[in-house]
Amino acid sequence: MDQLQAIRVFRQTVEQGSFAEAARRMALSPAAVSKNIRELETHLRVRLLNRTTRRMSLTEAGERYYEQIARILDDLSEADSSLGPLQRMPSGILRVSAPMAFTLTRLSDAIVGFLARYPDLTLDLKLEDRRVDLVKERIDLAIRGSDRLEDSSLIARKLMTLRHVICASPGYFFRNGRPREPEDLRSHNCVQFTLSGHVQEWSFAREGRTVQVAIGGRYRVTTSLAVRDALLAGFGLSLIPRIYVEKDIEEGRLTTALDDWAPVETSIYVVYPSREYVLPKVRAFVDFLVDEMQEEA
Repeated sequence: MDQLQAIRVFRQTVEQGSFAEAARRMALSPAAVSKNIRELETHLRVRLLNRTTRRMSLTEAGERYYEQIARILDDLSEADSSLGPLQRMPSGILRVSAPMAFTLTRLSDAIVGFLARYPDLTLDLKLEDRRVDLVKERIDLAIRGSDRLEDSSLIARKLMTLRHVICASPGYFFRNGRPREPEDLRSHNCVQFTLSGHVQEWSFAREGRTVQVAIGGRYRVTTSLAVRDALLAGFGLSLIPRIYVEKDIEEGRLTTALDDWAPVETSIYVVYPSREYVLPKVRAFVDFLVDEMQEEA
């Protein structure tokens, strides 16, 4: 038995959902596909697939084995491509983790153009505001926002600075009054973005003076998109990156306060594992991000 070939046949069968389609994709006969999987099961001494004349499904052992070999085969594919001529051009699957609100507001339109430049590249973009473990979750690079980037073994490159504003709907300010000083925020219903580094306390600076205000409210949420929705509904006020609400402010749906104070700023970074060798697909996306953000950095 060619074990590597059998493993590839097994993976293809699982992902295509049928022996016939796997055979077609691999230019094999259905009998050859069946033989490879049967020999693999004999070698492992475990049943990987339940199959009938109409359908097939993974056994519990098959699910566990598939998860392991899929990662191994991806690594082998990456190693092969790194030594070939295609190494000169971005190709393969690029796995990126990025904050939802920032990506939808600032990057979504441009990503289509990036992909058009590299027809051999597939982008697997995970929009999530949680902080992922790049190595453990096999993410090639991540976009992160932070007022302080923690020390780590990751390579980090600053892309831009997000400037924040205090804002709410005109109706909210009409009912509750407009804060004149940062300390006035203590009496307001503050909508809190819980993944920020300043969820419990907001900082403001003016003429060399810094004020830190402990804030509270009835709504905490893990995405800035939901914070914006709450503001538009007149539920409270919040400290939010201006680019997320720029159009709402321009069109009068939201209005700002404490404009003579400078709130905390958040820097946006692209981070990727510290490697001596950076794959072209990673380098290309980092360069794309730098080009997109250079006017605002």
